[in-house]
Amino acid sequence: MQKKLLPIKVFAKISVRRAFRDKTALFFIFLFPLIFLFIFGGIFGKNSDVSFRIALINQSSSSFATEFANQSSSEKLLKVDKDSTTLDQAKEKMNRGQIDATIVLPPDFGYTKDSQPYPSGQAKIIYTQNSTEAGRALGSVLEQQFAQINSQFVKNQTPFSVTTEQTNERSLNQFDYIFAGLVGFSIVGLGIFGPVNYFPELKKQGVLRRIHTTPLLPWQYFVSSVFSQAAVGLMSIGLMFAVAITIFNLSVVGNVLALILYIIFGIVLIYGVGLAVGGWAKNERQSAPLANLITFPMIFLSGTFFPRFLMPDWLQSISYFLPLTPVIDGIRLIATEGQSLLQLGPQIALMAGWVVIIYTIAFRVFRWE
Repeated sequence: MQKKLLPIKVFAKISVRRAFRDKTALFFIFLFPLIFLFIFGGIFGKNSDVSFRIALINQSSSSFATEFANQSSSEKLLKVDKDSTTLDQAKEKMNRGQIDATIVLPPDFGYTKDSQPYPSGQAKIIYTQNSTEAGRALGSVLEQQFAQINSQFVKNQTPFSVTTEQTNERSLNQFDYIFAGLVGFSIVGLGIFGPVNYFPELKKQGVLRRIHTTPLLPWQYFVSSVFSQAAVGLMSIGLMFAVAITIFNLSVVGNVLALILYIIFGIVLIYGVGLAVGGWAKNERQSAPLANLITFPMIFLSGTFFPRFLMPDWLQSISYFLPLTPVIDGIRLIATEGQSLLQLGPQIALMAGWVVIIYTIAFRVFRWE
């Protein structure tokens, strides 16, 4: 038994070393997934707070208006453009889309009137037609701020009120949801695009033909290829998790060992697709179109870049049976929702079925030259 496993170990090591010697392969294995991670992390990450770009035009000389302007400038929600000191400058920047809206404090803002002992005033929000939503949202924010200020001066009776309650359940934010899709995209790059380019090149060089003439059994070569791909894939995905946790505050609440085993299973599954396409094709002209025909529907329909629940029901039913869908769903359920492998029975069963089908096809269509 050890004699049969030794060639697998040797060829797996050779494949891993070959991957680390190829600078192009290193880029697509490690750096290319990180580029997508930083792009989507910057858009959906926890550190990307919602804010309004505004100009604040204070036409009042009251102390209350000055204090209100200073507090507004220090808030994270409002990014005040300090270069816009006049209304005309603010309108010009709004027309260019450089700011969302303008808050104007009129000359009488913050002064006390004869009939009341407390300051008053009405702020004006100016926005363009293209920033209607931002202007209305900003109006709601200012109304809440003024309501807190008003309560300090006037005590109003409130017959009707509302209260809030927080549940103990943890929900996913946008980055938590999209990260599993980015991992799935990385697995596709490793498992399909790598072998699709790798095997036709080996055929062109005559390497596979020479391997086939050795005492090495075909299944030993295939298993060694799977092992080497799983090892390199774990390194790449491990780097993605490290960056996501460190920079974008990803919270992994599930069992790490279960997550590693599930990711390995996902790599093995998707690698079978690349093995079938790359093993069948004689050259890159045959493999590239077929690989694109298979991978792009999976990428866009399996929840890689946007949630599947946004699709029509009939399309969700179809996309559920794609090989990449259970991979992404399972990673998301383990990493961000803390589910165990026993709870992922449907996903694992579907993946196991695809493994049998895909590798049966791969072994039958594989060409050594």
